[in-house]
Amino acid sequence: VMARGGRGGRGNKAFTNSSRQAPRIREFGEGGEKRWLKLELRVLADIGIVGFPNVGKSSLLSRVSRKRVKVAPYPFTTLSPNLGLVEVGDGNSLVMADLPGLIEGAHEGKGLGDRFLRHATRARVLLHLVDLAGVEGRDPLADHRAVRRELEAWEELEGKPEIVAGNKADLLPPERVLAEVERFRNVGIELHPISAVTGRGVRELLFLLWQTLTAVPAPQAEAPVPQKRVWKLTPGEVPFTVDEEGGELVVRGPAVEKQARRLDLSTQDAQDYFRARLERLGVLAALRRRGLNPGTMVRIGGHEIELTR
Repeated sequence: VMARGGRGGRGNKAFTNSSRQAPRIREFGEGGEKRWLKLELRVLADIGIVGFPNVGKSSLLSRVSRKRVKVAPYPFTTLSPNLGLVEVGDGNSLVMADLPGLIEGAHEGKGLGDRFLRHATRARVLLHLVDLAGVEGRDPLADHRAVRRELEAWEELEGKPEIVAGNKADLLPPERVLAEVERFRNVGIELHPISAVTGRGVRELLFLLWQTLTAVPAPQAEAPVPQKRVWKLTPGEVPFTVDEEGGELVVRGPAVEKQARRLDLSTQDAQDYFRARLERLGVLAALRRRGLNPGTMVRIGGHEIELTR
């Protein structure tokens, strides 16, 4: 519960008895809690595609799912995550998220990267996509290292399984692709060359992603914590006090002030009911001891009331 609502006021039916058949009495509702909240939406997916801008993340999602996302030859085409349902065969499927591109300093908020990284925390497996052809003039291995630094800067992403794929393999001769695979392998990274345009290597990549996903424990829903009411015995407090201020008698006390605030005292029935309540609580007796006279104003809970003896 983010903010609890106030208790509702009772209508006149709640005040009927043998002597009050149709009382003109009602209560105001109590004010509820007020709170400013900042809600953060994180996309929930099985596979989260991460990488530099314009490496073909949206193109890959469009290739493997029926999701049609905007694809254009300029960075930051994707500004919000896109989800696609991917069929991997034998009736199995997974949810893949195309996350907006990351740049160096993303974990510090550069390029809105801190917002994009939050979505990656909800993915069970990361698909790290690099531009194998270096169309943007960047080195794919250097890109991988840069994005890895950003991912590792987020504690929630530490240890998350990752598959590395090199896109745009169709733009390189076969021997160059093999050389890139070997270069990645020399630093302990298994690179899987693919082409989102021609579909080369995509099917094999999906099977690898499915195998990795099934090896990752499924997230467990947190069991709701049962609410328990604990009643504590506390020393009795003084129910109310009566003070004289500026020629007025002022009554203070949680129960008395709450009753005065809740009752609509604009009717005679309500005023008579309130006087009877004060009599039962001993407030009128205390006021008489303090010299209550006809015409004396009594202040209770923000109301100024004229009470007779």
